[in-house]
This record gives sequence, C-alpha cells and structure tokens, in this order.
Amino acid sequence: MENFTIWSFMIDLSIISGLLLVGTILRAKVKWIQALFLPASMIAGFLGLAFGPSGFGILPFSNQFSAYPGLLIAVIFAAIPIGAAKVHLSEVFHRVRNMFSYSMILTLSMWGIGVLFALLILNPIFSDLPSGFGLVLGAGFLGGHGTAAAIGEGLAHAGWKEAMDLAMTSATVGILIAVLGGLFLIKHSTEKGKTKFITSFKDLPTELKSGLIPKSKRFHMGQETVSSSSIDPLVLHLAIIAFVIGVSYWITNILSDLIPSVSVPLFSVAFVLGLLFQAISRRVKSDEYIDQRVMERIGGTATDFLVAFGIASINITVVIDYALPLLFLFAFGTIWAYVLFHFVGPNIFKDFWLEKSIFGWGWSTGTVAMGLALLRIVDPELKSRTPEDYALAYIGVAPVDIIIVTFAPILFGLGFTWVIPLVLLLGAAVIIAIYKYAGWWGQSKHENTPS
Repeated sequence: MENFTIWSFMIDLSIISGLLLVGTILRAKVKWIQALFLPASMIAGFLGLAFGPSGFGILPFSNQFSAYPGLLIAVIFAAIPIGAAKVHLSEVFHRVRNMFSYSMILTLSMWGIGVLFALLILNPIFSDLPSGFGLVLGAGFLGGHGTAAAIGEGLAHAGWKEAMDLAMTSATVGILIAVLGGLFLIKHSTEKGKTKFITSFKDLPTELKSGLIPKSKRFHMGQETVSSSSIDPLVLHLAIIAFVIGVSYWITNILSDLIPSVSVPLFSVAFVLGLLFQAISRRVKSDEYIDQRVMERIGGTATDFLVAFGIASINITVVIDYALPLLFLFAFGTIWAYVLFHFVGPNIFKDFWLEKSIFGWGWSTGTVAMGLALLRIVDPELKSRTPEDYALAYIGVAPVDIIIVTFAPILFGLGFTWVIPLVLLLGAAVIIAIYKYAGWWGQSKHENTPS
C-alpha cells in the first residue's frame, strides 16, 4: 500500500486482531505454548513477523504499521496516572522499603550496566555502533515492548533510525529469557529446597496455563461510573485518553518548534498531562467518576496491540546487521540479571527472598506479567504479598523510570552518553551502601537462603 488512509489503518487493525485471536486459541490449546507462558500478543507478533513484510509477505500490512507502537506507548503512559488512588508516600515507603530498594537497584543497574558494557567492550570492538547502543538492553529487558517503543522512538528522534527495531528485538528476547531462565531457576530452587511454598507445574491453576478463566473465578473489568443515557462509561474513559493524547501531540509539536535541538517524546508529555488531568479532576471532585480498573484495561489493551505490532514490524535486515553485538549484549544482560537475583535479592529481602527475587527476575528481563506468572509457580496463593508490595513500591520507582526513558535518548543525542551509566550505577551503589551502613544488608538466617 503506497498511500496511508483510514482504510489502511482498518486493515492493519483487522489483521493484527485476527492474529491476536489465533494467539489466544493457540495459548488455550497447544500444550508446549502453555508451558512457555507466552502471551497471545507475543504469539500474534511472531505470526505477523513470519507472514508480514519481513517474512513471507502474505499479510497486506500498510507501510505505516511500524509507526503504531509510538502512538500506543503514549496511550499506555497517559492511562497510568488517570484514575489512580491517592496515596501517602511516607506510609508506602515504610511498608515496602525492601521492595522499593530492590526495584530501584534492578532499574538503575540494568539500565546503567548495559550502557557501560557497550561503551567499554562493544563500541571498541564494533566501531560503527552508535554510542547509545547499550540503551537497547534496558529498553527491552526493563518493561518489555512498551518501554522498548518509548526508547526506540526517543533514539529515532535523536538520529538513530534503527533503534526501534533493535529495541523491539530486545524486548522479545527478554521475554523469552524471562520465561526460560525463570523456569530453570524455579526448577533448580525447588530441587534445592529453597522455595517457601513448594509446588510444581502440575499444581498450577488451569487458567494460568491456558489463559481462559472459568466462570467461577471471573471478576469485573471495572465499574460503570456514569449513566449510558448520557454517555457510555467506556466512551467516557476513551474520550479522556484521546483528549490527553491529542493535547500532548499538540504540545510536542510546539516544543519541537521552540527547541529543535531537543526531541521531547510524546509519551512523556502524555504522562505529565495525565498527572495534570488527574490532579484537576481530583480538585473539582470529579475523579470518583473515573474508574481505575477501566483505565488499566485501556492501558492493557494498548499494550497487547503494541506487543503484536511491535514484533510484527521488526525489520529482520536491521537485526541481522547488529546480530553479533546484540548477542553479546543479551548474554551479558542475562548474566547481570542472575547476579541481581542470586546475590542482591537474598541480602535485601528478609522474608520470602526466593519468591520476591524470582518475580524480580521476571520483570527485570521481561515484563511484570512474566514476573507474576513465575511468581504464581512458587507462590500459587500469593502469600508472600509480592504483587501488593511491588504495586506500592512502583509508586516511587515510576518517576525514576519515566525520567530515564525520557532523558536517556536526549543525553545520547547531545553526546553525553557517559553520564547515563555513571549516574545510574552510582545511584544503585548508594542504595546498597545505605543498606550496609544501616545494617539492613544480609541474608536471612531463618528461611530459604541460597546455598
């Protein structure tokens, strides 16, 4: 398709939706896919990659379908703050100090170590690599395809056009490492008696394997906050997101004209406007008509389409061109993730270190969803309260995450690449130093410590 029209978009959406349906069916029916815990969106992406323009060329995607992740990531970031419950940070930090600290160490060190490894090892060997090549590791391993789309878009604006393809590849490989590596770690830990809640794959709930929830375990996606005689509740929430994205796009264009040397990502502006919208709605007492669960579902919908479009639009030629340095980067990232799992986790957490660390392995190499899937294997009833602790801890981690994703590509574009690893790794080191100084660092002597 040469010219992009509304019908081109409709065809792209129809194709990827069909692939999502196929992915859902395959997850529900094929045992080996269930064993890998591959989400339907990822299966759809692989099918789109195989039969799309980079593969056999059977699926008639438009020439614009690779641009969708850039818009979808803005939807995801805009939905995060809107409808969120009000919290007191001091109370949250006291409750989940260890999870917050562990999450910060994982976030700061994974971003920082990837850039440092590339600058010290890969760039001298592969002289044609961009100086910001190491950002690809954090882009894919931390946050999955959503973060990859954000970083890819930012690096593309900074002048590195191939970054989106490599970031999406990193996110795809990261999920595979999260699942396969996580299953290996669980099997090994179970055999060594390190798990608090010993279980096996045979004990997993059927819905966790197939992805299909039985009637007895289903729950509501959200609440209707307005009468459909006025406006459909879902339309209200979609309208809020669409309005925020539209204004964000307008502001982004203005900033590009005012500061042409700095490219401000759309998703960052959307997140800030989402915060502003939430603050205003809370001030005028209208926030009670915005349901957080509905907003989460909108963000989740955008995420599934982003993953599918992101994988399907990967340019295989670009990946092949960078194959060798990517292989080294991913191998090093996997080793670093294991170091964090095996040495930092048991020294930070005094209770359920294995369960919480295996969850950390999942989201620091793949996505939070992958972390939860692995956690359910070792803690089927979630007695460790890991998801709850992480959700509260992420309130403090999210701003740091946003800052890194927003400013790392800008620093790369301005030539300040060395600033990224030095600042981030120093931050991780400071947290560890505080734990050691306060006497909080040390393995628990009472349960599942590593051998």
